[in-house]
Amino acid sequence: MFFPELFRKNGFDDFFDRAFLPIQGTQSSPMKTDIKETEKNYQIAVDLPGIQKENVSAEIHDGCLTVNAMTTHEDSEQDEKGSYLRRERFSGSYSRSFYVGDAVTEEDIQANFLDGVLHLVIPKKEAAVPAHRQIAIN
Repeated sequence: MFFPELFRKNGFDDFFDRAFLPIQGTQSSPMKTDIKETEKNYQIAVDLPGIQKENVSAEIHDGCLTVNAMTTHEDSEQDEKGSYLRRERFSGSYSRSFYVGDAVTEEDIQANFLDGVLHLVIPKKEAAVPAHRQIAIN
């Protein structure tokens, strides 16, 4: 008789299958972002865990809001308690951009950094529509 349950994978097999696959999510953006639209504004929440407020900046240029964050850590391979076997913490800078429109200025945006989350409130503004100008033809 054939025993199909002998050939079925179990948790032990799953563990070893995953152990040799590339790590998922390491290339994804570390700046996880939620964007909520309300009647009057957009509310953006950007997760920046472990980053200090003084290492976060936001600027607007040509209708594009850019959030920058920087993190550093000691790069020594050994401390007084031993050597590292693996280091996954990143040292460097992150950047994320959002198009908010040409009508929005830096004075319009409210920003607050609390518990590793940057909260931005951007009002909805209509872009100025150029007046229709007719050209006289002679």
